[in-house]
Amino acid sequence: MNSERNWFVMYTAPRAEKKVAKRLEENNIEVYLPIIEEIRQWSDRKKKVQRPLFNGYIFVRIEHNRLWEALQVQGAVKFVNFSGTHARVREEEIEAIKRIVNTGVAVEVDSSEIQEGEKVKILGGPLQGFEGECIQKGNQDYFIIRVPSIHQTVMVNVPRKFLEVIS
Repeated sequence: MNSERNWFVMYTAPRAEKKVAKRLEENNIEVYLPIIEEIRQWSDRKKKVQRPLFNGYIFVRIEHNRLWEALQVQGAVKFVNFSGTHARVREEEIEAIKRIVNTGVAVEVDSSEIQEGEKVKILGGPLQGFEGECIQKGNQDYFIIRVPSIHQTVMVNVPRKFLEVIS
């Protein structure tokens, strides 16, 4: 079996993403858990909370022959796979997610299937240079980055003036 490390997608127990990531790191396994900050409103107060971008999922960079070892940590459920093959995530997808999370732009995650939209490139702002799809949601334009390995889509609100249609 080859010893190349790839990004795989691990499904965790509900609300266990942070604990699982910490346990994997303690076992010297590279993990990426995208965390976003949002403001939650309660009847008596507002509070900033940090939560995983994708509920129940973390990204694990590991050799294929160590997948079983990673599953031994408490809270790990399984690795996502399609027709018997473990879902791999390309480095570019991980970098795109990191860049979005690091910019702090408002994001929304949508796991429903979205019809293919126009291909666009972002011309300005913190995500300049990204290429993806534009969809309309209500009266706003959203830029989409797909993470096909977990059937998730990251949508970022991008003003129309920053989007250029590409062929």
